[in-house]
Amino acid sequence: MAADDPASVIVVTGRPLAVPESAAAYDQVAIDAERLRSSASGRIEDALSAVAGFQQFRRSDSRSSNPTAQGVTLRALGGNASSRTLVLLDGVPMADPFFGHVPLSALAPERLAQARVTRGGGAGAFGAGAVAGTIELDSAGADDLALLEGEALVDDRGETALSAMLAPRLGSGFVVASARWDHGQGFWTTPKSQRVPASARARYDSWSASLRGVAPLTSETELQARILAFDDHRTLRFAGADSTSSGQDASLRLVGRGAWGFELLGYVQARDYSNVVISATNFRKTLDQRATPSTGWGGKAELRPPVGRTLALRLGSDWRVASGTMYEDAYSTATGLVSARRSAGGRNADLGLYAESDWRLGRITLTGGARIDRWSIGDGFFRDTTRPDSFFAGRNGWAESLRGGALLAIGGGLTLRGSVYSGLRQPTLNELYRPFTVFPVTTRANALLGNERLVGFEGGIDYAPSTAVRLSVTAFDNRVRHAIANVTIGTNLRERRNVDAVRARGLELGAGLRLRTVSFDGSLALTDARVEAAASPALDGKRPAQTPKLAASATLAWAPRGGWRIAATVKPVGAQFEDDLQTDVLPAVTTLDAFVQVPLRSGVSLILRGENLTDRQIVTRNQGGSIDLGVSRTLWAGLRVALPR
Repeated sequence: MAADDPASVIVVTGRPLAVPESAAAYDQVAIDAERLRSSASGRIEDALSAVAGFQQFRRSDSRSSNPTAQGVTLRALGGNASSRTLVLLDGVPMADPFFGHVPLSALAPERLAQARVTRGGGAGAFGAGAVAGTIELDSAGADDLALLEGEALVDDRGETALSAMLAPRLGSGFVVASARWDHGQGFWTTPKSQRVPASARARYDSWSASLRGVAPLTSETELQARILAFDDHRTLRFAGADSTSSGQDASLRLVGRGAWGFELLGYVQARDYSNVVISATNFRKTLDQRATPSTGWGGKAELRPPVGRTLALRLGSDWRVASGTMYEDAYSTATGLVSARRSAGGRNADLGLYAESDWRLGRITLTGGARIDRWSIGDGFFRDTTRPDSFFAGRNGWAESLRGGALLAIGGGLTLRGSVYSGLRQPTLNELYRPFTVFPVTTRANALLGNERLVGFEGGIDYAPSTAVRLSVTAFDNRVRHAIANVTIGTNLRERRNVDAVRARGLELGAGLRLRTVSFDGSLALTDARVEAAASPALDGKRPAQTPKLAASATLAWAPRGGWRIAATVKPVGAQFEDDLQTDVLPAVTTLDAFVQVPLRSGVSLILRGENLTDRQIVTRNQGGSIDLGVSRTLWAGLRVALPR
């Protein structure tokens, strides 16, 4: 065959199988690479907050929060720090096997080609855990990147952000090697009026490195391999109150794009976490959570057989296992000696089978899916040298999930959509077995926690008469039965419990406009979330902790020439309550951010970024008047370099 014959050209993309057209039946938002790379902080959580309703448990970002507070959720379906939203990187679940939080500092935006955010539950691959939605992150390939890219920035506190990527083509495939290092003294999270000699800035030092390779096996089949390693050190509030989070992930994915499309995926994760708790009264060490090694492993197999031009079918199975153990030492603040040694852990597993089908009937597209999960909780224990050991009986069971939706193309870019769905989330090992203290409140674990179950429905209108205009509105009603919440049971004492439900109803609006050199992207979420807890009258009817009624994001950008971008982003967030009983308030706040990219010469650009330009006070924690603050005004400047192939 001639070398210039198009049939002899093998194209690899590094992407998964195509997203089904029926996915538009659900409330889905895509964020492209340019928007991911042009947030004011340069961090993934900042970029994802362009989708209103995206939130972590606290308002802090991944420089100044405790890593375990980085649980991700959507639609105000929060209430505790575990993720109710499934986050996937190249198809692999990223939540920590023990805690359930997402290692946001390891997910560098510059490595990504796009992010797809689906609000609402779903039944597809790894659907167990997606009770609030799914965030799919796709890594960039050689077609998306220059041969060599790098960025170096410094802010007005002398903190630095350095990153580099090398993406050579190797034969018909490619390799992407990347690294990132963020380091700084941090900002003050303690208000000036509450600082003491032991108070400390939110110092941070984190790095991550990724190696990804894609190679063709046949003209229709490619093998994708990825290795990710990261390490993150932070200090919060007091000197010595240090936390660490680290991990090593590896995955293989085989993708076939022929008539019989298929994906085979396998992954393994090794994670660890440590944390030192300093007393807020005498500023001595009270607890050393010295290690929490955990392991996650699993896989997925999906087949898409040819069933006709108007039909589509997806059949699959996935498997996930999480195991881990927490080791901690309690210290006497009077003597400085160890007063107790504790360990706790267990093993969770889930095996899922799913099937989804789409039917195209002229202007109407119908989609439906079913999933069944065999879940298990076992090997649970809690040891404390001051009391007898506790061992917890294993449990297992079956759970079914369904979803279905419809699209009606009216014409002229107008589409009506509606969907119903259900879902499942297991309690994490952390929720089951590990108690914790955030002064002055202690929260107990609960080894008897049951699974959360979602039932929800939504309807929406999309209007896109051209590529320059995109408008959408979605009304939804989601109810998470047996939702796990930190329930107050005494003075400064809480326990993780299944409440009757958390119900969230609301509206989500989106807009995108492209007018020559000017663009606008906006998102607004108005949500009424309530806890249903008939057995706890003090809790029943209240808003879940840490959830706002209003969240929005609006970005206005100007690109007068190629390579230029001048953008400003406004993000209002409504008031939130620190606790389940709505005792302490986190006031509403509106922040203004900016991003500027100016080409200086071929392949070299000036980058300017501004976080919280109006220097608004962002309260991230308020427990009885003891307050933590989010990022203060921060100005960045540096260079971005891209060397062409």
